[in-house]
Amino acid sequence: MTTTSLDDGVATPSRPPKMTPREWGLLLVLCGALFLEGIDIAMLNVAVPAIAADVGLSTGSAHWVISAYVLGYGGFMLLGGRSADLLGRRRVFLTALVVFIAFSGLGGFATESWMVVVARFVTGVAAGFMTPAGLSIITTSFPEGPLRDRAVVIYGATGAAGFSLGMVAGGLLTTASWRWVFFAPVVLGAVLLVLGRALIRADEARTAAPARFDVVGALTVTGAMVAIVYGIVSLGEDRETTRGVVVAVVAALLLAAFVLHERRTPYPLVRLGILREGLVLSASTVGLLFMGSFFGFQLVGTLYLQDLKGWSPLETGLTFAIMGIDLILAPVLTPRLVQRFGNGAVLVAGLAAATAAYALLLRLDSGWGYVDLLPSLVLVGIAFTLAYGPVTLAAAEGVDESEQGLASGVLYTAFQFGGAVGLAVVSIVLAGHGSQDADDYRRAFLVPTVLGGLAILAALVPLLRRQVTAR
Repeated sequence: MTTTSLDDGVATPSRPPKMTPREWGLLLVLCGALFLEGIDIAMLNVAVPAIAADVGLSTGSAHWVISAYVLGYGGFMLLGGRSADLLGRRRVFLTALVVFIAFSGLGGFATESWMVVVARFVTGVAAGFMTPAGLSIITTSFPEGPLRDRAVVIYGATGAAGFSLGMVAGGLLTTASWRWVFFAPVVLGAVLLVLGRALIRADEARTAAPARFDVVGALTVTGAMVAIVYGIVSLGEDRETTRGVVVAVVAALLLAAFVLHERRTPYPLVRLGILREGLVLSASTVGLLFMGSFFGFQLVGTLYLQDLKGWSPLETGLTFAIMGIDLILAPVLTPRLVQRFGNGAVLVAGLAAATAAYALLLRLDSGWGYVDLLPSLVLVGIAFTLAYGPVTLAAAEGVDESEQGLASGVLYTAFQFGGAVGLAVVSIVLAGHGSQDADDYRRAFLVPTVLGGLAILAALVPLLRRQVTAR
């Protein structure tokens, strides 16, 4: 068996066991759900201008079509992950999928701006429960080792590919009507729901007395997460000191209340020691920086192509489509590399590819076209091929099965916080310089480059620690 920790060295290659048809079916459903979540976000990114014009959202408020989703997603992720552990992973996954489908469809019928924003927020909340539940189903259904490694790598690849291909789909659907961006996920979601009911095994009956659900912990941690995400998202549009201070104080008070309560209650929602289990903290830190750099890159790249170059949403989506190569490469290439070189080495290589991609864009010129951007786009696709699966594997390793949902929630919360930070910082950089020419976009691309470099350092820490310990 090959170990998959963030700090491992060279592993001994071995032939991975084959999945059964039922295991492939289960993986198809769970990958489909993550693909649905990724494509949903990407399609909305492309459709925002059309939605804003139709429902009366101002230019300054249009970002809430995306931000409302991030608010619900990031704010409820920890609660969603722990709920899967306590209430049953299958139950939470399928229930959240139903809510996701329902409110995605309702968003397509919206006639007022508040309807769109509310629909996106609830859809984000549903994703906050569905995503960690789905990942924990994988990590508890496949035994630790090559089989789980392969399943998680394929899972991560479909999520990243969903985001890349979603921009193309969003551009195509928006040419007909932005409402199809809401209706299309309903069709895919309904298929996944039917398959999921048949293929996801029933939650195991608990032999011990069920733990009480920590309502106080749920309210305080969710309130704190929502406040923090709201504060980060708001940075991009309004740097008003008073509101920032109020949000920071509210978040700090709620976090303090949560920690105090969790230390005293016999049935904590989040066992605070989870961050010391395995590599949860290290993997989450890397994940935060990696996703922060990518989301910052994606926003700056989109604005450069549409605002400065005048490209259409469809042309922009097609430009980014090449990043979806990870859907082809990751299932075949990444498991073999992990077995040959170790999870940590493959992860660092992926982070290096991402950082190199963003660094190349520091030479950006207003005359650049698709050919000039292609090296960076290919490198980003390679980065997701090598990094997304390994960082997910690292977060799950060494964590007890009863807390796999919580570990998944911590990792995906880090992903969302990283994305929010990346978007906020590049928005501030662009707003501060007017974003009128290529110099401003070059300056903004420095943000993902720095975040990518920090991600490499964060991933190297466990590797260096291991070498020091071995001496």
